[in-house]
Amino acid sequence: MSTIEASCRCGAVHLTIQGEPAVQLYCHCDDCRAAHDAAYVAASIYPAAAVQASGGALAEHAVRRTPRFRCAACGTHLFSEIASVGMRSVNAWLLPEGAFHPQLHVQCRHAVLPVVDDLPHFKGFPPAFGGSDERVGW
Repeated sequence: MSTIEASCRCGAVHLTIQGEPAVQLYCHCDDCRAAHDAAYVAASIYPAAAVQASGGALAEHAVRRTPRFRCAACGTHLFSEIASVGMRSVNAWLLPEGAFHPQLHVQCRHAVLPVVDDLPHFKGFPPAFGGSDERVGW
């Protein structure tokens, strides 16, 4: 089992991530876009118990519906709770270089900046995550 150590920009909050991600993806949903002030978000998703925070204080907020956690000192977005399936979505930009290997794009129906690459682009979520195989083409 692999272990990844990551931290916020100021170094106050440390994340210890055990094991391999369930999936790594780019999310284009309106909630992620609003929370990050970005066109899409790079996410590495793990079982919730695999992602542990220590050190500094966390600040919790929800833009629309997803609980998100940041470092209270510097504001770095660390992870989101996907409580309905017992997962945590870690900000992939915190991972060490070479640890993020995106497999797909989700929620592309909300995309404001289409990304043209060789990955599948699902309109919502793929079948493995309770959605359909409906895709978008740029």
